[in-house]
Amino acid sequence: MAEPLFRRDALAAGRTDAELRRAVRRGDLARLTPGVYLDNEGLRHLDDVGRHTIYARAAGAKLGPAAAISHISAAVLHGFDVWRTDLGQVHVTNGRDAGGYRSETRDVHAGRLDGDVVELDGVRVTSPARTVVDLARTVSEDEAVVIGDSALRRYPGLCFDGPLDVPRTGIAAARRVVGFLDGHSESPGESLSRLRLRDSGIPDPDLQRTIRTPGGVFVARVDFFWEQWGIIGEFDGMVKYEEVGDVRAEKRREDALRDLGFEVVRWTWPELFRFETVVARFGRALRRIRSAPSQTL
Repeated sequence: MAEPLFRRDALAAGRTDAELRRAVRRGDLARLTPGVYLDNEGLRHLDDVGRHTIYARAAGAKLGPAAAISHISAAVLHGFDVWRTDLGQVHVTNGRDAGGYRSETRDVHAGRLDGDVVELDGVRVTSPARTVVDLARTVSEDEAVVIGDSALRRYPGLCFDGPLDVPRTGIAAARRVVGFLDGHSESPGESLSRLRLRDSGIPDPDLQRTIRTPGGVFVARVDFFWEQWGIIGEFDGMVKYEEVGDVRAEKRREDALRDLGFEVVRWTWPELFRFETVVARFGRALRRIRSAPSQTL
């Protein structure tokens, strides 16, 4: 990760303000905020999350003692998965009951932090639980579940009781989201899949279930499993398999599951947004299971 250059450090190392200005004019440095710069070549090679990380860290280094980086900016600094959430502004909670504002580059939220702050690389950031609850109050359910599942993967057993106990706008929505989170979802696509399954009325599956032969030999670890029916669900997040060997290995894996009597239902990223296709596929698999000769799964 590219590191921001702070004016104070540059001056202490013997550079002058005139040299910094010339470096910006030449395109060697990008000025992130007053007094904070970044090597322009490094900035060009960062993706949206990487750029936001730099901007958030730069903003966090200049915060007062009562404030903290928060909301989606805190999620990025914690390393949580983010999906489709706007990264155009750095989010800060000011630690006060008033004084919130929005600018082109900054979204400052008024609100007390109640001790829900941790320090990451010298930057004050809202705690993992507070970050998830703040986002569950303010972004879409899809975005919030992706972030919250990721937080639980990183911090198993994460407790949300404190942040959920504070009456705030959107706290009822946050309680619903938190009640749905599951750290066993291993990717944004799997988190979104759980939401689509729930909204389609399909019962909750077991997640990351290990399948073995009757003799105990490992066959596969599957994304979703409905033991009552013998149906396996697999979210295929790959746009394409990189090697012919990958395709063959996946086919052998799926054949082995079907040889054990299981139905396998697969879906892809685009199908998350026309999930009725997957529901129909699931229904056909269920009908095949119910019409098959009695077998022990």
